[in-house]
Amino acid sequence: MYEDDTLVAFMTLRPTRPGEFLVIPKAHIDHFIDVPDDVATHVLLVAQRLARRSQNKLRPQRMGYVVHGFGVAHAHLVVVPLHHSDDITSARFAQVKDGQAMFGLSHIPFTPRDELDRMARLLAAD
Repeated sequence: MYEDDTLVAFMTLRPTRPGEFLVIPKAHIDHFIDVPDDVATHVLLVAQRLARRSQNKLRPQRMGYVVHGFGVAHAHLVVVPLHHSDDITSARFAQVKDGQAMFGLSHIPFTPRDELDRMARLLAAD
């Protein structure tokens, strides 16, 4: 699908939706946060170009990007054509109602403002 000296992009074997693909650095790097900034930038730029092509050809409602860090011990960006709001979600948003899995935010409480502010201060640049 795509290859250069730094990275490769290829179709996902078990896609969430048709057209899902991965963009990965060729150098073995376990965690995405350890990918050098220039390579991470290149991964995103290539993903953008390929996602735009996918959007034009497949016509999903949106394109989604996922870096979750599980499943494969190699940094990768997953690009997913999105047809429904639950094509990319977290198990936290799932609940079973009347025997069906439903996704939403209603059962997840809002975080109090003081906790959000505390976390923002913790993560703010020094």
